[in-house]
Amino acid sequence: MNLLKFLLFLSIGAGILYYVYVKQDAAYREDCLLKEIPVEDCSLIQKVISDFGIVNYWWILLVIIAFAISNISRAIRWNMLLGALGYRPRLINGFFTIMLGYFANLGLPRAGEVIRAGTMARYERIPAEKALGTVVADRVVDVISILVMSALALLIEFDKLMELMGPYFQNFWIKLTSNSFVLATVLAGGALLLGLMIRYRKRLSHNPLFDKIAKLAAGLWQGIQTVRQLDRPWIFLLHSVNIWVMFFLMSYLCFLAFGPTAHLPMTVALVVFTLGTWGMVVPSPGGMGTFHLLAQIGLTAYGVSGDNAFSWANISFFSVQLGSNILLGLLALVLLPIINKNYVPYGSPG
Repeated sequence: MNLLKFLLFLSIGAGILYYVYVKQDAAYREDCLLKEIPVEDCSLIQKVISDFGIVNYWWILLVIIAFAISNISRAIRWNMLLGALGYRPRLINGFFTIMLGYFANLGLPRAGEVIRAGTMARYERIPAEKALGTVVADRVVDVISILVMSALALLIEFDKLMELMGPYFQNFWIKLTSNSFVLATVLAGGALLLGLMIRYRKRLSHNPLFDKIAKLAAGLWQGIQTVRQLDRPWIFLLHSVNIWVMFFLMSYLCFLAFGPTAHLPMTVALVVFTLGTWGMVVPSPGGMGTFHLLAQIGLTAYGVSGDNAFSWANISFFSVQLGSNILLGLLALVLLPIINKNYVPYGSPG
């Protein structure tokens, strides 16, 4: 089943990436014809490969450092949530389990959150459902952060974003309203099912499966509630800001690393970062395909040629998303068992 899911999500990402490539390759060949460049010297793939060769990798190194800093803040933030439940996990365990989760997401999108929680539960002897609940809380804060960053980008570059995304929102609204009956039926059915479960919860409580689901839901809810139980919420907020500032900085540093984008201001980096982040919400490995599509849309709107925008998206994606995640993920896979070999978590017997 996991293999089938992996193949499904991989095919989604690869399909979108192929669509972007084919569309841009056709435009690139047309541009070559106008410039009277021979067909055999006009390969978009070859251009992307050669563009990787002119990247300033000192900027990419800073991107990886920013990535690590953001996830140190994420680990501290997560430990604060677990601390509200009475646990004191080590920072290094928090950091490496997060890296392991990112690494797992490359193979099976959204599985990383479960693996991250399960690994932390194993090494710190925390109930798995509580650890998963804090991961859910962590992700809820991320969603709020994405919305804040999107609002900031919209505020700063309103006209350009409306020009870019207006037609997409219009088409989405038309499809949504045309399927309103189906949407209303699904919501009504879900509300009815929830009402029946609450009404007959005493009878259902004798069912082992329902009992497990109820305990899991209770653990998740307790984990989510930890945000309200924090002793120093302002520190939690500070780390939340730092996470997303570092993520934004990664996009801007990638701009500086590539000649055709090095001249672009931070406001453009904010727009491309926001679009790319929404592209990574789609369940494909690391946001493959959707990240490329939306990043390219953003860059071409600011005058970057389509072929250079495609190169930048690949440089950013493969140098940062895959490079950082694979490097640190493999490191986590190797080091976690070693550093926890004789470790006894706080409050554990022995």
